[in-house]
Amino acid sequence: MTRFNPTDLAAIDGDGELHVAAHRTDGSLRNSRIVWHVVVDGALYLRSVRGQEGAWYRGVQRTGTGVIDAGGVHAEVTFTRDDSHDPAIDAAYRAKYGGGSAVAAITNAVATATTLRVDPA
Repeated sequence: MTRFNPTDLAAIDGDGELHVAAHRTDGSLRNSRIVWHVVVDGALYLRSVRGQEGAWYRGVQRTGTGVIDAGGVHAEVTFTRDDSHDPAIDAAYRAKYGGGSAVAAITNAVATATTLRVDPA
């Protein structure tokens, strides 16, 4: 597994929103969506607030690859289901985005079931 370099990871983490677009099976990109993201233990994580019904999440599930943009970093990436840090990811979402209803949604069981680690391709 390749990791983002610390400078890029800090830039991505410092941005409040991340644009994500999955590759289609023909290699073209789906439409970009804005998602919330966190960094835990030196890795980037995303969740679908709509759970498995989220359009961007369904696209990612088909190919496992795509593109992200955040903090001035544009990167081809892979997406891997990873629930090994879910409690820390919940805490990171609360620390970064606060305690409102949107954070409650991104830390509920439906969203948690879609935790993805994002790594440079």
